[in-house]
Amino acid sequence: MKRIILKHGEEGRIRTGHPWVYDNELAKILDGFAGGKNSGPGDSPSVDLLPGEVADVESSRKEYLGRALVNPNSKIIARIYSPSKEGLDKGFFKRRIREAVNRRTLAGSNFDLHRESARLVFAEADFLPGLIIDRFVGWPLKELESVVSLRPLTFDLAEAALGPPRSWIAVQFLVYGMDSRREEILAALEEVLEQDGFIIPGGIPLGKPAGIVEKSAAKVRELEGLPLQEGLVRGDFPAGGMVIFENGLPFMLNLIDGQKTGHFLDQRDNRLRAAAFAAAGNGSASGNSGGVRVLDAFSYTGGFGIHAARAGAASVTCVDASAPALETVRINAALNGVGDRITPVEADVFEYLRTAERQKEQFDLIILDPPAFAKTRSALEGALRGYKEINLRAINMLKPGGVLVSCSCSHALDEIRFRYMITEAAADAGKRLIMLDFRRQPMDHPALVGYEESLYLKCGIYRVVG
Repeated sequence: MKRIILKHGEEGRIRTGHPWVYDNELAKILDGFAGGKNSGPGDSPSVDLLPGEVADVESSRKEYLGRALVNPNSKIIARIYSPSKEGLDKGFFKRRIREAVNRRTLAGSNFDLHRESARLVFAEADFLPGLIIDRFVGWPLKELESVVSLRPLTFDLAEAALGPPRSWIAVQFLVYGMDSRREEILAALEEVLEQDGFIIPGGIPLGKPAGIVEKSAAKVRELEGLPLQEGLVRGDFPAGGMVIFENGLPFMLNLIDGQKTGHFLDQRDNRLRAAAFAAAGNGSASGNSGGVRVLDAFSYTGGFGIHAARAGAASVTCVDASAPALETVRINAALNGVGDRITPVEADVFEYLRTAERQKEQFDLIILDPPAFAKTRSALEGALRGYKEINLRAINMLKPGGVLVSCSCSHALDEIRFRYMITEAAADAGKRLIMLDFRRQPMDHPALVGYEESLYLKCGIYRVVG
């Protein structure tokens, strides 16, 4: 087993739980174990690492820090997956996947994996670096359309018409070490889901998925020296997409053609919370008894906007630059029986906000859920300008007492800087805000202590008071 020896003083971050070793922290690579804890001259000659192989990580004093997947072609040269000397075989992957699913079904979970979709594995936060597994539960859209005409559609109605739901998997292999072991991982995943009983009523297995779709199109693969890759790898996926239920509401997604997975599961709880401010006449937004007017900017397929409409908003404008996404908004609005209150608008959101502000448009509730403007720390300064601009314009367009729901999924933008950006935007608008709530990602997207990159989602909810 090769050994990665760190430079003096570089082990502190890893001791506190961070799983990455950067190339500039590396002192040398040794082939196998030679000597004791403080061995030096007797160490074996330095060797090269191979992409995807396993190596042990040690401090400059030869203190053992963990076992890692390595890639000498990446700036992140090693990703620690275990504090002990575990091998990587199908049994290892079965155990880690089983443990990850069980964590999502422990007491305190607010969703049922037999009825609702969830992220089963969240990479390093589940001790499987660079591996993401999402499970979507529902029915093919075409089957639902052929047997169910009532709107809004409910889970119980769909189940009564079509029988128990099926599941489909979206998997992302983001690093070389996982990509080179994809067959073992997929086999382990299918066996766990089909055979294992989990900590849920009756201990019933979740069931073998009807299909597995690879969605490995994240740019991190290029940094690993891997091509972007998407497509069906097991079973099938229904032509025309499928329908899942989130907080009891139906949403259509397409794992084959949709951006990423076609539906972002990490905003599940935040969509429900934001919708509470959309009910007309209860003072939850600007106190507008004539009906709450909502803007869902960067709406994608309408998750926030449709939740708001179902909660009672009088009108919802969904703005996105993607025409296919807005077509899905229309489908989702119809499934939820709110098509008459949803207006999809195809536009660059920055341009839309500038024009709407000039025209003195006013809303009771504005939701900003942009893509990650800062994917790296080097892009943070420019990203902050973009975040501040959209928040400033949104604050200017809110009625007195109106509510802003502002999100960021950029892990490079920490919570402190995000909050300060909101403070600056409000100051430049000459408005004061009261923070009603501050939220993060749900429990199926766990945040690993010591690994700040895993705590990526920020969702601030603010009321304009002056």
